[in-house]
Amino acid sequence: MSCKLSQDLMDAYLDGEVDLVRSLEIEQHVKECSACAHAYERRRSFVTAIKTAPLAYQAPDGLAQDVREAIRRAAGAETISETKPDRVRSWNWNSWLYGIGCAGALALVFLTTIPHLYGPSVDDRLGQEVVSAHVRSLMANHLTDVQTSNQHVVKPWFNGKLDFSPTVRDFSDRGFPLAGGRMDYLNNRSAAAIVYYRGAHPINLFIWPSKPGETQKEKIFTRQGYHLIRWSEGGMTYWAISDVNAQELKDFVELIGKA
Repeated sequence: MSCKLSQDLMDAYLDGEVDLVRSLEIEQHVKECSACAHAYERRRSFVTAIKTAPLAYQAPDGLAQDVREAIRRAAGAETISETKPDRVRSWNWNSWLYGIGCAGALALVFLTTIPHLYGPSVDDRLGQEVVSAHVRSLMANHLTDVQTSNQHVVKPWFNGKLDFSPTVRDFSDRGFPLAGGRMDYLNNRSAAAIVYYRGAHPINLFIWPSKPGETQKEKIFTRQGYHLIRWSEGGMTYWAISDVNAQELKDFVELIGKA
């Protein structure tokens, strides 16, 4: 992928509007190109600032009165005589219709603008990253950097490669054998990918440190035919993904929680 194409697609990528193949190409290019990586960080920071900015607006004094006066002028009723009840009724009807029209226009602006302003949620963005990382590991035939079912080999393999120590357990006796581990990159940081199997189905368990004091209950998603479950506990964020059925993935996550 060229730098120009990467830059042209960057905004759509950040909004989650790029297909999976293009997303993988952009991610790979950003890893290899410092200029595009810098551009990505600047745009991502801008999107984050917009999402977290206080958008409350304090209406100025007198705005309500100005609106009422504008409605009166538009309805042709700046001066209404008390001796002409028919005209009063006409003004009230016209004003009501005008007000409904204004409200409808404001609602339309709100509904079409706000979703684009806020963009995808954190879970949606991370979910797409997790799917991309999972698919990338399958397409590149690169599920593991260290391939073994020995947890005492996989865990120390991460020493010096990460700024945290992931928990690694083998669950062969429960039908989820450990296959190994690898390094990955998610949520703008290095993450551990612990690989398990359920029959012939690989399961990627991504782990990285969570925010201090953060605890999130399990939440299940379905994206592009894959089931995902995310949760946070013990100072770590976990995302599990596989094409196994949802109940089997829940069973696996329960084992991780007990480890």
